[in-house]
Amino acid sequence: MTPPALSTQYGPDAVFDNLIGGARVPSDDRSTNTNPSDPSDVIGRYARADAATVASAIAAARAAAPAWADLGSQQRFAILDKAGSLIAERADELGDLLAREEGKQLAEAKGEVLRASQIFKFFAGETIRNTGEVVDSVRPGLIAEMTHEPIGVIGIITPWNFPIAIPAWKIAPALAFGNTIAFKPAELVPASAYALVDILAEAGLPDGVLNLVMGPGSVVGDALTTSAKVDAVTFTGSVAVGRSVIASAAAHQIRVQCEMGGKNPLVVLGDADLEAAAEAAINGAFFSTGQRCTASSRLIVTSGVHDEFVALLKEKMAALTVGDARAEGVAIGPVVSKTQLDQDLDYIAKARAEGGEVTGGELIDSDTEGYFLAPALVTGTKPGDTINVEEVFGPVASVIEVADYDEALSVANDTEFGLSAGIFTTSLKYSTHFKRYADAGMVMVNAPTAGVDYHVSFGGRKGSSYGPREQARAAREFFTVHKTTYTNAG
Repeated sequence: MTPPALSTQYGPDAVFDNLIGGARVPSDDRSTNTNPSDPSDVIGRYARADAATVASAIAAARAAAPAWADLGSQQRFAILDKAGSLIAERADELGDLLAREEGKQLAEAKGEVLRASQIFKFFAGETIRNTGEVVDSVRPGLIAEMTHEPIGVIGIITPWNFPIAIPAWKIAPALAFGNTIAFKPAELVPASAYALVDILAEAGLPDGVLNLVMGPGSVVGDALTTSAKVDAVTFTGSVAVGRSVIASAAAHQIRVQCEMGGKNPLVVLGDADLEAAAEAAINGAFFSTGQRCTASSRLIVTSGVHDEFVALLKEKMAALTVGDARAEGVAIGPVVSKTQLDQDLDYIAKARAEGGEVTGGELIDSDTEGYFLAPALVTGTKPGDTINVEEVFGPVASVIEVADYDEALSVANDTEFGLSAGIFTTSLKYSTHFKRYADAGMVMVNAPTAGVDYHVSFGGRKGSSYGPREQARAAREFFTVHKTTYTNAG
């Protein structure tokens, strides 16, 4: 495949098309991609697909599926491994693009790119580790084999907050296990997605195996999730959209995997190392501008150390620099969009109205019209307050004071979500109990609630997740189907 040329000259005149079957597919309807640190900085104009374009992408993936599924594991290994190398080689360029497009602080953006590289390298290895099982039948003369085969065409829908890493951890396993793809990135971050697809083409991915369709979820997402010609859908995004994806998939009896957010507790007990706990809370609550589903949004603190812990948090918050994501010395970049900024401010206002005391949370003036918001800490809250129930998805954390560990665990579990949970304590008794009884898919002891290695499974419980886990060896459960065969040797 000759990869479509990726323009390195971004700007108001740069035009990017959908990529289907190895060809550019233009559109009269385009979205303008801008920099949240400086909305006057236009990154490019990206095609918006309609339902017919999505159908073409699905058809291209369907046509490419047999040859890709039959391709030897060594060839798939080589393509994914090369893609991982190319991503790592271009980490500075891709990190800068990600920071410019999404607003993630530059070091974090580059770290995300390197994680995507690691993910492709890991799943390159999985192509040759797709083992099955052979057993003797209970019936004499028969041998039973249990194997894993590709599902077929995968619809992939990704969010804006990790515009390279999350596409990587869906695309890489889908390809590793022999599936083909119609891929819809979030409309706020098409540049990162386009760059990733371009790199896979350069790595040697055949035409039609990975097709990029950009545009709004109401059009592109709906066309993907309601198509009877898609065999499975993997989605990361909001609870409301996730539930509609699940309903659509059920109507068509197709496999579905959804990651839908969190309201993650970080418990701090009286015996904790408060300095370490405060650092973890700052990291988990405010880094990446708090725009991650694993953010430490509820800080649950026992009364004996509550005041000291809150004072530490405020001291550390005051030292954080908010500004242009690509500027030196900046710890926290802008909120991703004006819409998201308004949502954050609404939640802060509601927290005040419900009796919370807010430190920070003010707009920050700059030379640009960037969406800069100081981190906000809400104290004096009750478990049932809106700020403790609904996901804000911004640099906003609340503090809940509790009497002891038992109340802390009860409050931690009192949520419709169940993605990540953390505890800071030096007690083996409490840490062991929390690991077992926290209603979350991922539990951290003396570590931030955010941050999962690329070679371990990712996912939650309750309203946070639906379907098999993502990442690591667990990904095979979603991206393959089981087959049992018998051979009569006699």
